[in-house]
Amino acid sequence: MSVSISPVTPADRAEWERLFLAYGAFYKTDLPPQVIENVWGWINDPQNPFWADIARTGDGRAVGLVQYQLMHRSLGGSMTCYLSDLFTDPEIRGSGAGRAMIDHVIAFARARDLPAVRWLTAEDNATARRLYDTYAPRTPFVLYSVPTRT
Repeated sequence: MSVSISPVTPADRAEWERLFLAYGAFYKTDLPPQVIENVWGWINDPQNPFWADIARTGDGRAVGLVQYQLMHRSLGGSMTCYLSDLFTDPEIRGSGAGRAMIDHVIAFARARDLPAVRWLTAEDNATARRLYDTYAPRTPFVLYSVPTRT
């Protein structure tokens, strides 16, 4: 399936929110209104190095979402690109839309001479990992996340 990928605009709010909520549901994460507003604010703040793009089919249907940002990498002494969110509608998984969105972010990073694109996924996300493994082997790092709010 061929998709076009374009930046999220204010007019895309409803489509972006549908995809973002579906992404949260996939990871069994509740996205309360304040979280949605915060992320929408990052996307629409030109001073914030956070981007969101929508993948669309030839008929204009929004079928995928990718969000990414700059991240300091102290051991490299540079910024890198962190692909924070990638989601495709379940009915089009395996169609090439996910690959197109990853390639889009890689092109973004290359155009800015960033040394890498990094991302995380769930250990049991086998469908996505089959795609990700075509880009690079998984790293040996383990993520720890310590809550700081009660």
